[in-house]
Formats: sequence, structure tokens, C-alpha cells
Amino acid sequence: MKKYLLIMIMALLAMQANSQFTKATLQATGLTCAMCSNAINKALMKVPFVESVKSDIKNSAFAIVFKEGMEQNIDALKNAVEDAGFAVGSLKLTGTFTDLKIAADEHIKIGNSYFHFMSVSSQTLNGESTFSVLDKNFITAKQFKKIASGNKMACVESGTAGDCCAKDGITPGTRIYHVTI
Repeated sequence: MKKYLLIMIMALLAMQANSQFTKATLQATGLTCAMCSNAINKALMKVPFVESVKSDIKNSAFAIVFKEGMEQNIDALKNAVEDAGFAVGSLKLTGTFTDLKIAADEHIKIGNSYFHFMSVSSQTLNGESTFSVLDKNFITAKQFKKIASGNKMACVESGTAGDCCAKDGITPGTRIYHVTI
């Protein structure tokens, strides 16, 4: 019985580790016309794990669907927007999770990326959930300044694991995405 229970726990942990995001909503800044929107759309479509992009010109927003089974690199989305000559004003990632336990200042590995949860209550995520990325260059400079000034952890400013992340066994210098729900 103990062996069966251990196998079930390992299977659940493997499911969590293999969870992926399925889509994102990105709002860009600096757009002035439909051609700007088209430039970002084309840049995002060149990202290997992006399946489709739908533009909302009125709100400078882009609904992005990820290819199933492909690993995502969140920085690649930001880089595509910046390479097109614009900036990210916000990025929200959506995925489906099963029994994913989160809490403030917890680090969770999703796919190959680490996520540091900020300003959240302890909870278990089941079903579809959306995370807002709070890192520099994923929100406006004014928003980031407010978040960074209210936090003393070095990883918030740098976006990489520091001493504050060592408690969770993350190697210093590893990319960490700071998120909230």
C-alpha cells in the first residue's frame, strides 16, 4: 500500500513539473498605428513556441496561443516585442494546473522556468489560472519601481536567483520570474 501511495505522489509531482502555459495576453506600449501592431504581430509569430497571435489594435493587446507540448521561454516574448521597436506594458500567462500549491515568496518550477509568487495567499490551484508577470520590462517602469521599492529581495530587482532563493534549492543566477495571481 505504501509503495502504491508513493507512486501516486510521484505521478502527481511529475504532472505539476510538466504543467505548461497554454496562452498569454500581452499589452504593448509605444504603438501609434495599425502598422505598429502588425510589426509586433509578425515578431511574435516568429517565436518558435507561438501557434497564433490575435491583435486587439484598440487596446494595444495581443492574445497569444502557445503550441501544445512545446517549452515556452517567457523572455522570448519580451524580446520579440522589443526587437519590433516597442515595449511590454503587461504580460499575463494562463495555464491549467492540478493541485499546484502556491504561497507568497514560494518558488515553483513550471516547465523549465522558476516562478516566484508575490502578494498571494496560500492556496492550491486547480483548473485554469492566470499569472501576471511582475518583472522589469514586463510591466511599466512606474509599476516596477513601486514593486521593487516595497521589496528587499535581490531577486526582484535582478530577475535572477539570489540568496533569498537558495532556501528552495535554486542555483544563484538562475532566471526567476516574479508573478502574482
